[in-house]
Amino acid sequence: MSIKYAVLGLLHYKDMHGYQIKDHIEKNFGYMWTVNFGQIYTTLKSLTDAGFIALSDVISSDNGAPQKKLYSLTDEGRREFKKWLKNSPEKQMLLRDPFLMRFVFFGFGEKEDALRLIEDQIQTYEQQLSRRKGNVFRWERQGVYVNMIAELGLNFNELFLSWLYKVRDAMRDTAPGERTVDPAVQL
Repeated sequence: MSIKYAVLGLLHYKDMHGYQIKDHIEKNFGYMWTVNFGQIYTTLKSLTDAGFIALSDVISSDNGAPQKKLYSLTDEGRREFKKWLKNSPEKQMLLRDPFLMRFVFFGFGEKEDALRLIEDQIQTYEQQLSRRKGNVFRWERQGVYVNMIAELGLNFNELFLSWLYKVRDAMRDTAPGERTVDPAVQL
């Protein structure tokens, strides 16, 4: 998926500035997609240049921060988004999670460090789950598609937490000095 279509989709709901878009993606789509400010602002510029969105307002910021540029969807942007919706999505499920990439290699490090990072992940996912549960009522009013993807986010969050608890317990049960990686095994 291109961030381009996430931005176009979000602008169907309301005009937004870059920070709002990034914040919304992180809070609501974080289990599907991650994005950084550089991607957001580069995408906003390319979408503006292509005529898919337009700068609708510039809002002064407090404390000398940069002005907030409010973007809106154009008719051309709506047509482009509808074209994208009609096409079949990529077939492979991608799970991009820096923690999981690190997790694969925990056996080469210290058990205490791995347990600390696992506890940090548990805390993060517990906070996300609490926030998501608090938003259920709001999502229910957004229609079937938003409601169902929100349910998937809740289910994914619960599944990942369950897995993290299992991992933590298994690691705690590992005897000190017990080998967690066999150097003779070839990937």
